[in-house]
Amino acid sequence: MTRKYFERLVRQALRGIPKRFRDEMDNVVVVVDDRPSPELLKEMEVVPPDTLYGLYQGTPLPEREWTHGNVLPDQITIYQGPIVEDSDDEADIIRTIGETVIHEFGHYFGLSEEEIEEIESRYWRGDADANGPEEKS
Repeated sequence: MTRKYFERLVRQALRGIPKRFRDEMDNVVVVVDDRPSPELLKEMEVVPPDTLYGLYQGTPLPEREWTHGNVLPDQITIYQGPIVEDSDDEADIIRTIGETVIHEFGHYFGLSEEEIEEIESRYWRGDADANGPEEKS
């Protein structure tokens, strides 16, 4: 899969985030990288064959003080190599990208691992309220 096509799938996943959450996303950039470095995996205590599909780096919204400003954007990195290698087909790649985007933005919003896993579980079950109450246009 080309980088360009993978990046398009990531952009599609970002557009799938409900508007009320997208409206709260400020000063955060999403990038695609080939794979996490061995140093990063060691720092994160991820032991192969486990790996990372994504990583949030920054200050979660609830932890920001009123003086938080004039800083570089937070960054969410989506790792193409591990996602593609661990997926069975394109549909699986799309699902994994979607779950990874949800997971990393969960960290941005300051959610715990348990809260993020519950949102992911509801999302994959197809619950209409996986991201909270439905929006009205």
